[in-house]
Amino acid sequence: MKNFELFLNHTGLPIFCIKIGLGFLFSFLITFFSVPTIIRISRRKNLMDEPGIRSSHLRKIANLGGIAIFYSIGICAPIFAYELFDLYKFLFASLVILLYVGVMDDIVVMRAYKKLVAQIVVSSLIVIGSDIRIRNLFGIFGIYEIEYFVSVIFSIITFIILINAFNLIDGIDGLAGGYSVICSALFGISYYRLGEYNYPLVILSVIIIGSVLAFLYFNLSNYRTNKIFMGDTGSMLLGFLLAFTSICFIDIFIDKKLPDVPRYHLQSAPVVAVAILILPIVDTLNVIIVRILNGRSPFDADKNHIHHKLLRLDLTHRRSSFYIIMYYLFVVSIAYFLRHINVNLLLLIILFIGFLGAYIPDFIYVLKNSKNTKD
Repeated sequence: MKNFELFLNHTGLPIFCIKIGLGFLFSFLITFFSVPTIIRISRRKNLMDEPGIRSSHLRKIANLGGIAIFYSIGICAPIFAYELFDLYKFLFASLVILLYVGVMDDIVVMRAYKKLVAQIVVSSLIVIGSDIRIRNLFGIFGIYEIEYFVSVIFSIITFIILINAFNLIDGIDGLAGGYSVICSALFGISYYRLGEYNYPLVILSVIIIGSVLAFLYFNLSNYRTNKIFMGDTGSMLLGFLLAFTSICFIDIFIDKKLPDVPRYHLQSAPVVAVAILILPIVDTLNVIIVRILNGRSPFDADKNHIHHKLLRLDLTHRRSSFYIIMYYLFVVSIAYFLRHINVNLLLLIILFIGFLGAYIPDFIYVLKNSKNTKD
């Protein structure tokens, strides 16, 4: 890799800019040219997603788009952000395990407990093996530094929740992909502003954006022959990577007192990370609460997700995804402008506005129905 950097030095351009440009270009192109092949194979072998109780589509659609996303990230990230794989030895192994589990689930539908076991293994590898964990809550609920064993358990649970939460929001065209692009962009900008030490994470974020944008070209296609879903392969992979980048983001603001590591301070760092990932967090918590209140298992399939509520208002997939993403960008902007207030108060505000967004479609639906009844 050092020879690669020496080659880039001879171009006369900043290495970081070259890595950003090539990382985005190649990640986009690899996904863009991989997806049509995956669609053809899926159709030929009948590896298609069948409409079900939670589905919002009516026809069989190829659902192995996550393979193209992995292929792109798996090639570009070790080349252009290789420092991450030097530093976090178990990162690539975790991605490969998620690929295997995701493909198996997309093709033959794995039992839930098998997926959970795989997610525990992956989360344990990255938390224990690579030491990517939540070490400090910065005063949330009066908690600051977390004892090692508690930190490990809490971090593993966080990874598992976010992996599955991203899987749950992948219910309509453009939502999981579009939200992943926004989250990666927000984290990428934050890492860039935090200095050169974090540039590999900026490059990883850009590679994710390039790969997912190419996927969205097909996911949002009006032609059924070009259409593809990311499946569990893509949603679990993106959920894992965004959990990884969010925990890295929080970790930056912990003073490790190392000579070569810059020191930053932001008391609300965990809440800002929660705000960026607020959609999957709120959507998952909301449906679980509703199911429990209705006396049902929290793992039962239903149509109480935010995107289902917007579809019930006769909105298209694209408009539903757009409105959801815009609303939660509004939540992030509030977190940013209020980032210096008390951390517990900020968390309360963010969660309140986040959950409010989950119920606004219900209010509109009730008002719409009452108006139609009067007419």
